[in-house]
Amino acid sequence: MTQRSRKALIIGAGIAGPITAILLRRIGIEAEVFEAWPHATGIGGGLQIAPNGMHVLAEAGLANDMIRRGAISESIEFYSQSGVPLGTINRDMEQRFGAPAVNMRRSTLNEAILAKAEHDNIAVHFEKRLVRIEDRADQPIVAHFADGSSAEGDVLIGADGVHSAVRGHVIPDAPMPFDTGLISFGGFVPRSVLEAVGTGPSLAMTFGQSGFFGYGFCTPDPQNGAMCWSTQPIHGIDAATFRAMDRGTLRRHLSRFHAGWHDPIPQIIAAMDEIVVTATLDVATLPTWSRGRTLLIGDAAHAASPHAGQGASLALEDALRLARLMEACEEISVTFDQFERERRPRAERIVALARRNGNHKREYGRTGAWIRDQMMKLLLPLNARSEVWMYGYDPRAITPRPGTSSPHVRQAA
Repeated sequence: MTQRSRKALIIGAGIAGPITAILLRRIGIEAEVFEAWPHATGIGGGLQIAPNGMHVLAEAGLANDMIRRGAISESIEFYSQSGVPLGTINRDMEQRFGAPAVNMRRSTLNEAILAKAEHDNIAVHFEKRLVRIEDRADQPIVAHFADGSSAEGDVLIGADGVHSAVRGHVIPDAPMPFDTGLISFGGFVPRSVLEAVGTGPSLAMTFGQSGFFGYGFCTPDPQNGAMCWSTQPIHGIDAATFRAMDRGTLRRHLSRFHAGWHDPIPQIIAAMDEIVVTATLDVATLPTWSRGRTLLIGDAAHAASPHAGQGASLALEDALRLARLMEACEEISVTFDQFERERRPRAERIVALARRNGNHKREYGRTGAWIRDQMMKLLLPLNARSEVWMYGYDPRAITPRPGTSSPHVRQAA
């Protein structure tokens, strides 16, 4: 196809899909979004959008709204199970990288993105489960759905997450998402639970002999304004089994697992109401991200476990970089190849980093946990140097590399 695409079919209405549609519409490409699940609000736990992701929200006109509805994180503070400080990272993010790190509810972000898409007259269809993609030469690409309906476009973008249906079209024998062996229990508690112990505007992260617990403010709402999560090794009970338990049983499990951990962790667990249980999966690498006129982005292409805090920000980066490349390039096959060449090294580096970080949350002996804590004390002060490649990436800024036409994304100073 030698002419610029005029309509994109986007599969997935999480974060990457609607943001991609919004940014494509701005450059004159029509976009239509299809989501397998029914429309729902209030779903999901808390997350942090790092400066690199906030740049994309600013581009979409959503950054100020999410800062207002979320909570700026001034740093990340690490503790041992008994409450001994191990170190602090991610200070002065806005000053260093041009945007703050912002904690928020995933549902708040998703609802804001969908509202923006509706404002921009982008159609978002729910309960549209993809079953087949038809891509024939000299004809529109067709997405077929389980309800018997179909849609036609010039390209199809798979933004349908770690369990992507589009991935099976791009790579018929695609590897399954990798289970990292950790389970996450997330939820929200009143702000007063953290305020009572003097918690400031930072994320607190505690490493235990087995597992991990994190918490911090995520919204001005006094009732559900603090997010929390527990990460634990799988001990014979998978995430699906935990999800079948009632909240009282889950709360008792968390209380037993984190017995003796420092305050306010016991108080947070006692205040947790709804508890979201998720398996910790990732997709480290795929043989290709595209096939014909179909492209994978976000978790469909490179799902990162949450241990680097970059999954949503990577998806946002993908959306903006793809829109910029589609605006600049006429040939879609060239655009898709260039997108993959540009994005794959960074995405796979972050997926690998997240998996390594997760290893610190597994089971340790008493001596092993003590050694890990001492190493963290030594290494965390050096972390500031390594933050630039991740947080200083600005997906809005692209220049040619000297002596070549290949793109180079500028880093923040």
